[in-house]
Amino acid sequence: MPEITKSYEPRDVEKKWYAAWLQHDCFAGRADPGRPPYSIVIPPPNVTGVLTMGHVLNNTVQDILIRRARLNGQAALWVPGTDHAGIATQTVVERELRKQKLHRRDLGREKFLARVWAWRKEKGDIILEQLRRLGASCDWSRTAFTMDPAYSRRVLHVFVELFRRGHIYRGKRMVNWCPVSLTALSDEEVIMKPVQSLLYRVRYEVVGQPGRFLEVVTTRPETIPGDTAIAVHPDDPRYQDLVGQTVWRPLVRAAIPVVVDAAVDREFGTGALKITPAHDKADFEIGQRHQLPIRDVLDPDGTLNELAGPELAGLDRFVGRKKAAELLRSAGALVKEEPYENNVGYSERADVPIEPRLTMQWWLRYPRVEEARAAVRDGHIKFYPERWSKVYLHWLENIQDWCISRQLWWGHRIPVWYRQGLDREKLTEADLRDPAKVHVSLDGPSDPENWVQEEDVLDTWASSWLWPFATLGWPDPVAMKQAGFDCFYPTATLVTAPDIIFFWVARMIMAGLEFVDESTTSNPKYKEFAQRIPFRNVYFTGIIRDHLGRKMSKSLGNSPDPLDLIDKYGADGLRFGIISIAPQGQDIRFAEERIEAGKNFCNKLWNACRFRQLSGEAGDNSSLAAVVARLVPAQFDADDHAILDRLLAVTREVDRCLRAFEFSASVQALYGFFWNDFCDWYVEVSKTKLQAVGTKANCLAIQDLVLRQTLLLLHPFIPFITEELWALLGYGAEGVFLTRDVRLEDASALSVALRNHRIESQPEEVKKVGIFKEFVAQIRQLKATLGVASRRDIEVYFLQTGFKVIVNFEARDLNLYLRLAGVARFSSGSNPPPEGTPAIVTPLGTAFLLLPVSADSSAETARLTKELDVLAKHIAGTEARLANPAFVGKAPAQVIDGARKQLAELQAKKAEIARLLSTF
Repeated sequence: MPEITKSYEPRDVEKKWYAAWLQHDCFAGRADPGRPPYSIVIPPPNVTGVLTMGHVLNNTVQDILIRRARLNGQAALWVPGTDHAGIATQTVVERELRKQKLHRRDLGREKFLARVWAWRKEKGDIILEQLRRLGASCDWSRTAFTMDPAYSRRVLHVFVELFRRGHIYRGKRMVNWCPVSLTALSDEEVIMKPVQSLLYRVRYEVVGQPGRFLEVVTTRPETIPGDTAIAVHPDDPRYQDLVGQTVWRPLVRAAIPVVVDAAVDREFGTGALKITPAHDKADFEIGQRHQLPIRDVLDPDGTLNELAGPELAGLDRFVGRKKAAELLRSAGALVKEEPYENNVGYSERADVPIEPRLTMQWWLRYPRVEEARAAVRDGHIKFYPERWSKVYLHWLENIQDWCISRQLWWGHRIPVWYRQGLDREKLTEADLRDPAKVHVSLDGPSDPENWVQEEDVLDTWASSWLWPFATLGWPDPVAMKQAGFDCFYPTATLVTAPDIIFFWVARMIMAGLEFVDESTTSNPKYKEFAQRIPFRNVYFTGIIRDHLGRKMSKSLGNSPDPLDLIDKYGADGLRFGIISIAPQGQDIRFAEERIEAGKNFCNKLWNACRFRQLSGEAGDNSSLAAVVARLVPAQFDADDHAILDRLLAVTREVDRCLRAFEFSASVQALYGFFWNDFCDWYVEVSKTKLQAVGTKANCLAIQDLVLRQTLLLLHPFIPFITEELWALLGYGAEGVFLTRDVRLEDASALSVALRNHRIESQPEEVKKVGIFKEFVAQIRQLKATLGVASRRDIEVYFLQTGFKVIVNFEARDLNLYLRLAGVARFSSGSNPPPEGTPAIVTPLGTAFLLLPVSADSSAETARLTKELDVLAKHIAGTEARLANPAFVGKAPAQVIDGARKQLAELQAKKAEIARLLSTF
């Protein structure tokens, strides 16, 4: 067996094992009727993307789940892939063209798309390569891309089907518009930013009443030529006599009506609102209710058009804003202007303010809304944390139609053809359904020379909402069989961020319910509602923030490069560190020290395994049964029973945590067990046993059992080092991979194996070890507090009339506990030590530290006072529980007895500390 080196070098180990896993097809997801399935589809990163800390967290969680599933013997599949990211990718390529003084229209559609495909071929898989460095165990043979020919056909098939079913229509509605990219945007592609603006107070003269004015406030005077009304609240007494009258619009002078509408906020500004239906969503809705005309004074590129008047026409919107203010001032219509901060939506890619704009777009009426609501409300799909279910359900209560078209070239071109010569702007809903005027199909009309295809492409989300079933071959029966659709759908778990709960999660649920059924799958199981949903669990990760609480982003420059962290701390160190600071349902405060702590844990694991290898020959470790067979029950002492008891406990706890998606708690449980219980305690107490011929073999067998199970439990979190140590310790035969071939025995199976070998639980022995461990920890802590942690010439003195009767040290290994506590000797007597001697109340009694020099009495008083305050809070909490009728009436008798016993111990400890304080 190769020797474990003195230090762990992550880079070499990671490179070696990832290549081996790929070479031996360790990540392949194969349908197996004899094993329960577990499948995950990766949230497809943008093809333009590079690895971020958010990706690290999200994909580490997925990898933990899929590796744990393999260890549990499940048929596990993790489907990878990337999203074509319509506007993001097109923006990147157009930026390259601008460097060459070119525009995409200079090339034409086909040549431009050829450029995009070339860019995608060169750089589109960068993020997938980076995920490999992280250790992601995806089935790479199934890598999907939303613009792949087969996937694209599935996307267009869905459009055609939804159109046929009456869910898709074409209409002029208000959208987010990017005046640079010249396309509609989803809300997810709009970033809200605080902007220092000006608030202009403008007056509109009442028609027929010279000298009387109605005043409004606005941040956009350049849109005043588009005003078609002034609205006031129906309950606002200030303007009741003006309702139904008209006022003069001050720019492009015209009479416009004063209307009432409950949507007006009478507390903002003057309580009167200028209504510009073409340039504000709320104004558009008010305009629809009052049948107001629409005046669009802006061109698609954000310049003012002729409807804005001759003084403003042709100006950029921001230049026009200043010009409009000048015109108002010179006309006596500008009352005042003042600084004002407001939130403005910016195009995520072009980084310019978006325009609310009325444009002709394709829209989708969402299918299966009530079923999507029931899927979460009735528990078919569970959200972790559960609170996100309320957000999801609230959104479905207020759902609006989806704008699915984009004015781009990169994407799925909408499969609609118009008869040559038709005026598309005048097409009615009936015209869209007339095959003589509009053709909708996958392959286009048979006489293409008489038709013109729609220029627009589909929203990126209109492809990714099909991801859970389209990546499994749907609706092609042959592809579905090859992908194992019937085995792997529904998927088990989706791991994603809560900010796309509407854009992606809700839409995937509706898509699965709409399209997965027995007619499209030829499987009767998909008649069942619970089989049509796309996933059974959704885990929402938190947002990673810097030490100031700011969301990590490139623009702020506050996000470290994950690849740099991998180079510095290893992939396992990064994975362990990031999970340790990511409790369920909470945002993450990133600290590089925690990643370093992950690396330190890996080093601790490496050194402990090296100690085991150097301690003696390896026995038979080929299976759990083989290791247990090496144990010698007659040689077990309290520490042996205690470490196996803790091993069973941590196995149960990790299982519980992972079932509840409590990943951080899993890591913390494993850290505490391995570092504190095994390394700091059991390895230390084992050193004397390893020196004795009679106890060495049993001690090595116990260490093998603990290390074997610990490596299995840790493998999903830190796969590289565990695979390496598994091989170096000889726990698996050559060619057997921890990643693929080994099964984790749960606590029940482990317990049965021990009992079958006549190793029974010994609660009293375990409790005794716990007492000694607590005592040693308290002495170490007190020494550290007093600044004498490294001193070994300190005596611990027990007052025999103190808090408890001292345990007989002679019954234990005296020298061992002296060494563990870091003291020279233990003593006891009936004479109290000098007043002010540092003391601590331990499970063994009140222990005084007899120091070579006097301690600082004020510091000792402060320490004991703080300890007394903590105890008082614990006592108050326990008393409150016991005074609660609900607790006393429902809790089992043993729980209540335990609480009463705990209260008595706390009160006794409090009294003893109070007595110690009185001696100062």
